[in-house]
Amino acid sequence: MGKTKHNGPIKLPMTPDPKHWVSPIPFGLGKVKPKHIRDTLKVVLENRDNLPYAYRILTQGVCDGCALGVSGLYDQTLTGPHLCTTRLNVLRLNTMPAIKGEILHADIDELRKMDSTDLRKLGRIPYPLSRKPGENKFKRISWDEALNKIANKIKSIDPKQLAFFLTARGITNEVYYTAGKLARFIGTNNIDNASRICHSPSKTALKRSIGIGASSCNYQDWIGTDVLIFWGSVAANNQPVSTKYMYAAKRKGTKIICINPYREPAMDGYWVPSIPDSALFGTKIADDFYQVNIGGDIAFMNGVMKHWFEMEKKNPGSALDHNFIREHANGLENLRNHIENQDWEQLEKSSGISKERMLEFATLLAKSKSGVFVWSMGLTQHRFGTDNISQVANLAILQGFIGREHCGVMPIRGHSGVQGSGEMGADPFVLPGSDFDEENIDRMEKIWGFDIPKWQGDIVGVSLENAVLPEDHERKLKVFYTSGGNFLETMPDPHFMKKCLENVDVRVHQDIILNTSTLVDAKEEVIVLPAMTRYEQRGGGTSTSTERMVYFSPEIKGPRIEEARSEWEIYVELAALVKPEQKHLLHFTEGEQIRAEIAVANRNYDGIQHLKDKGDVFQWGGAWLCEGGICPTEDGRGNLIPIELPELRKPEGQFYVTSRRGKQFNSMIYSETDPFNAADRYDVLIHPEDAQEHGILENEAIVVHNQQGTFHGKAKYANTRRGNISVYWPEGNVLLQKGVYEKFAGIPEYNISVMVEKAETFNAYKDTKYVEKRNEELEIEPS
Repeated sequence: MGKTKHNGPIKLPMTPDPKHWVSPIPFGLGKVKPKHIRDTLKVVLENRDNLPYAYRILTQGVCDGCALGVSGLYDQTLTGPHLCTTRLNVLRLNTMPAIKGEILHADIDELRKMDSTDLRKLGRIPYPLSRKPGENKFKRISWDEALNKIANKIKSIDPKQLAFFLTARGITNEVYYTAGKLARFIGTNNIDNASRICHSPSKTALKRSIGIGASSCNYQDWIGTDVLIFWGSVAANNQPVSTKYMYAAKRKGTKIICINPYREPAMDGYWVPSIPDSALFGTKIADDFYQVNIGGDIAFMNGVMKHWFEMEKKNPGSALDHNFIREHANGLENLRNHIENQDWEQLEKSSGISKERMLEFATLLAKSKSGVFVWSMGLTQHRFGTDNISQVANLAILQGFIGREHCGVMPIRGHSGVQGSGEMGADPFVLPGSDFDEENIDRMEKIWGFDIPKWQGDIVGVSLENAVLPEDHERKLKVFYTSGGNFLETMPDPHFMKKCLENVDVRVHQDIILNTSTLVDAKEEVIVLPAMTRYEQRGGGTSTSTERMVYFSPEIKGPRIEEARSEWEIYVELAALVKPEQKHLLHFTEGEQIRAEIAVANRNYDGIQHLKDKGDVFQWGGAWLCEGGICPTEDGRGNLIPIELPELRKPEGQFYVTSRRGKQFNSMIYSETDPFNAADRYDVLIHPEDAQEHGILENEAIVVHNQQGTFHGKAKYANTRRGNISVYWPEGNVLLQKGVYEKFAGIPEYNISVMVEKAETFNAYKDTKYVEKRNEELEIEPS
């Protein structure tokens, strides 16, 4: 870990710099761009019934949107106020009143006519609810009845038939920690969280490459680095406040590069609303785009390294940081031999990038004295996600971009709670502070005072699939307890997910709002528990940002939902009911007690016990992990790992498809129109030349289909890599194959091969040509 401390927020330059402007025309008139002022006024209107409380949340609480760590209106990166539309959109979840009784207890079929957006707008869940098979509406039950029902069912089953899940919805470290402890206290290791579905390959890869499971650097390292690489990450869309950091980086001379199949408009140019000249004229964000094939990143990175090794042969020292490699890395010769055996033609075909373009990128990095690599789900959500991230680590190690100022590797987080979720132990592969291994199990048993089950827990996708196992199977899922989350809209093959949810005996939804999955039947009973938000949580709570900053968010005075409870308190009460004779082993009455235990359980979090007031924050691990190149691996050195090209099987005439986010937070959609390209939710982004080859006009109805499912949409011409298309998530999940998980980290595969055809052609032949003749052709491994 590092010794250098973060130096606090720095100032932005005040004078405009026209060379970075998108256009001299004020406010981007005539261009497709977010309407920040309009959207802000809309949020004010939405919250007009609770404006004082909304204001206190924004000015006193830690953002429950992205993981940039904005506390109140300020963060540790730049001086001045920071506020984005993502946070404003999420605000209404915290201020809206309870659902009206006549709506909440309406016929279930009437509620099922609503999508999740409509259900969200109904309001908060006011009190515990129950619905059994054959009942056509929810009925109100007491907390005692609800928790006793859950506890009795848990006591009647094998702990392997129980699974917990926690979403990213503003959940605090205290809740994640208590949930992880509860699961092991009851006797199950089937506990998972939303972070692992997004970034588990990041942690797995970084652990094996450089011994860390988090970002090695800070957002402040973006500002002044020679080159800032966004790989499979659209930070301007998903973490809008980060555009302010990009603006500051551009003003310092940083080159920003995007590697993505689609030339993302948000990264091409952005109007940062809190910076006057950017708000008026926009800011050119990216200096260059490398439009790789979906799944082609490993080939691209192998090509870059192949160029480096060729450059080294001609001019030793021209491409690699030999001092860093000699002092701090293992495996150079194995990697060199592996790379030299790579075939240029195959690398170009797989990546979609020419040898010449790979050389441009290789030369840029070789000439840079510093660099930061930022990535997100464009790299992680593949069946080879861990290998993707180890490739990024290879590039960083070879250039010595580790453990010093303006350098590092950063898996950027989308939500403010998720960095802490695994670090608190709400994960089948970890316990607080370390992996789920013999040494850490023994350590945590001493701290907790009870035995921890030794068997390996399942990831949530497998747990849900286990619901359709035979009744007598020891891992047949019989109780699923989920804090937030909507698996109908976040996992591949939603029809199969519905079947899984229906086959669970008792399903518990601990949440603040209804969603479509809450309305699905269970075999015995669906129980709904009303949860508090982080701002209502008694005694406040903490969250961990992407850069390892642990922030305290205080409890904020305001209206409360009738019977909603702090989530950690619900877990504590459930533990006492399941194991009353041992309830003293999991007994917290105040948040301070949880934080004190976290500081012991996860030694990196020593300091969390002192956080108690608004603005309190500390950063675990110092400014840079692996400071000075010393990695927390067995020998203190990083590991260069040869990575094989994944097989990308795409028959002639088919496309790779990936998903894209629009104006949304998780699966919660806030607009049917994408503010950056004016696409609607059923538009399919396709290159004009690909469309024309298939005789498809823009805005024409098309069908995207494969063995898994069929998606009906419209063609929208877009600057994407040829042979690659994008659909919006979660609408496009019908195309994804269930049960395909990354072998190291268990992340679901979110990319696959598809066919694209005009709707009139598809419909004319769908009953014969496609069903009878093309099924075999479509039965291929996902790309």
